[in-house]
Amino acid sequence: MKKTFIEQVHYIRIPVRDLDQSAKWYEEVLGLQLLTITDDPFAIIKVNDGPFLVILVPIDDETYAHFTVNGEPAFSIGFTSPELIKFHQHLIDNGVKVEDIKEDNGHAYFHFFDPSGNKLQVHW
Repeated sequence: MKKTFIEQVHYIRIPVRDLDQSAKWYEEVLGLQLLTITDDPFAIIKVNDGPFLVILVPIDDETYAHFTVNGEPAFSIGFTSPELIKFHQHLIDNGVKVEDIKEDNGHAYFHFFDPSGNKLQVHW
């Protein structure tokens, strides 16, 4: 195996339209830990106990953390959840735009959108 100088992915940056609203949503709806909102400004959010961070970056244009394939949004950020069905219902109960749960070769997943329209996936 070839040696790499890269140890792990440390953080991802997600563009958001309203920093305070988005930070609150990622904390209250997704249950992630808001560490701080910096003076720069951006929000630093921790995912559980590991080293992985989500950085919310305020933007003024129509930029998203996803891309399009044949004109349709395709997610680029995927989370995991061992309680996929409960999480799906939790998002619905909180007014989140959520797609149906799908299965593919024993792999269940669904897509949802944050308040800024970023398409995200969760699977198990």
